[in-house]
Amino acid sequence: MKTKIITLFITCFIISNVIAQKNLNKYKYVIVPYNYDFLKEKDQYQLNTLTQFLFNKFGFNAIMEGEDYPDDLKFNRCSALKADVNKDSGMFKTKLTVSLKDCNDRIVYTSSVGESREKEFKTAYNKALRQAFLSIEALNYKYESSHEVATLPATSAATTAAVKSEATEEVQALKQDAETLKNKTEVESAKVVNSVAVPVVAVAAASEVSSTPKEEKTLEEGVKDMFSGILYAQEIENGYQLVDSSPKVVYKLKNTELDNLFLVENKGAIVFKKGDDWVVKYYENNTWKEQTLNIKF
Repeated sequence: MKTKIITLFITCFIISNVIAQKNLNKYKYVIVPYNYDFLKEKDQYQLNTLTQFLFNKFGFNAIMEGEDYPDDLKFNRCSALKADVNKDSGMFKTKLTVSLKDCNDRIVYTSSVGESREKEFKTAYNKALRQAFLSIEALNYKYESSHEVATLPATSAATTAAVKSEATEEVQALKQDAETLKNKTEVESAKVVNSVAVPVVAVAAASEVSSTPKEEKTLEEGVKDMFSGILYAQEIENGYQLVDSSPKVVYKLKNTELDNLFLVENKGAIVFKKGDDWVVKYYENNTWKEQTLNIKF
């Protein structure tokens, strides 16, 4: 009798896993929130980062909420599931489950309960979450592109074409603006140089001291700073590159785990959002310095 019950239980478990796998395979992405309801801070104990890591480890394409989403996800949010981690009450145990909801906020999957008896919160949450993911690992998830998930709202071919056309027009407009800015810079630079050339020569003659290359470079930099402050963000692998109107690559930014914070490649600097402005901060002569950037994404 016990053998029959065990066999029936195993059969039910296998069937439920197969059904869950088929349901999940039609979703291409999993969006992981930056904080959970039972925790007070964003990514406290690195639990959200660990959730994203474990989903990616077991074959999912997990994206942290607020990051720059792929184009197909922007047009069809229903191609993604939203992950959540829930804490169950327990006096001597930490119990966690992982749930996945579709774009209509319906739960399509709930993991088995992960448990830990550790007293230290970070260790307990880490172990319990990893144990909960054992049931997700058993699903052997693999995205099947032949399945289609309904979009909200449905996007017609004509709408998509219109969006692409609008994007193309915007790019052309930006290029035209950049060219206009470049021409204006050259004209204004010539005016500034002509206006200051005589006083500089006069002062040099009076004092019998020639202007140094450093002073000339400072003047040129001042002119450039006055008229060419816009940087255009172009998406690259793992981040963006910022180009000026030349166009010339000024910075290469690398993504971090935090929203609106980037590392500057090959430089001891960071770029981050400060209020409504983008700021580059760097270390020079044992002092932190910062400069506001005009970035267009």
